[in-house]
Amino acid sequence: MNKIKVSIIGSAGYGAAELLRHLLVRDDVEIHHISSKDYIGQSVSQVHRTLNGYDALLLEDISPKQCATGADIVFLAMPHITTAKVAMELFDLEVRIIDLSGDFRLENLEDYIRDYAPEHPCSERLGSFVYGMPELYKEQIKTAKHVASPGCFATGIAMGLLPLADAGLLVNTNVRTVAMTGSSGSGVKPQAGTHHAIRVNNLKAYKALHHQHRAEIVQTLSNAGASNLSLDFVPVSAPLARGILSISQLDLPENMDESAIQSLYEDYYKNHNLITVMKNGASPEVVAVSGTARVEVSINVRIDELTGQRTLCCSSAIDNLIKGGAGQAIQCFNLMTGQEAHFGLDAPGLWP
Repeated sequence: MNKIKVSIIGSAGYGAAELLRHLLVRDDVEIHHISSKDYIGQSVSQVHRTLNGYDALLLEDISPKQCATGADIVFLAMPHITTAKVAMELFDLEVRIIDLSGDFRLENLEDYIRDYAPEHPCSERLGSFVYGMPELYKEQIKTAKHVASPGCFATGIAMGLLPLADAGLLVNTNVRTVAMTGSSGSGVKPQAGTHHAIRVNNLKAYKALHHQHRAEIVQTLSNAGASNLSLDFVPVSAPLARGILSISQLDLPENMDESAIQSLYEDYYKNHNLITVMKNGASPEVVAVSGTARVEVSINVRIDELTGQRTLCCSSAIDNLIKGGAGQAIQCFNLMTGQEAHFGLDAPGLWP
């Protein structure tokens, strides 16, 4: 069997650890190179404790071109701006790229400048990457040369709202979202806000109404069918390592009831093996999807006793490092290499 040669640029972080955890055990994949600016010459088993036994695979200090040359697909697992500069060195190569950063997700330069950095190293490439969300762009991902893997909050929130966008129910609408995330979303390097002693017994909002994933969420839902959509998004730092629980609320028209919305969600996700639409009365839980690429989604409707206004609550739970990061990138990898998106990712989660 001809194996798919994979390289990873930026191999010391949590995203790379998840990529390797899933790819090293596959018979159809050969890890070609893994490069890093940290832990040079150390094995992945020394850097990522879950990868014991892979002592021969070393983190190399080699150029992006050296790392990517000879590979079929290269994953870019670095921070924004750094990633764009590295990608510029690879565009002329035949290698296909899956980028886990935020550098190529947005189509609009003004959004990038507002939310990420004062300038983009190669702004002409914005809009040229296929957005790597299989629930929306499955066919385009299959043939893409360059894929931008979605952000964690953007994924979790979109999973709860995509069926509404597709059904034309996010037109001239305000969506109000609160989403709680684990500390691993802040990356492998400790920061004041992610230290265990500060976070373990704490809940706090941050970047309220101004988080960098807001524009990505609006863009994704607009491309799925939303129009003139307003999003108020408040992220919350939660006392857990993994997981995102997203809760979105919006007003419903009078002709829509809970059973109609439930059917809409079940129909939209019926061919997506890793997504469970919960039955009425059940709620998504982070512990049920932690460590997996699975998604739980639920809806609830309330009719106000005084005004008659119908309010819809859409909830979703994901693992931010897997479905919200490396696992979704592997879903794209699967589609790009002729497999179903869920290939190798359909194991049940841990309980408790």
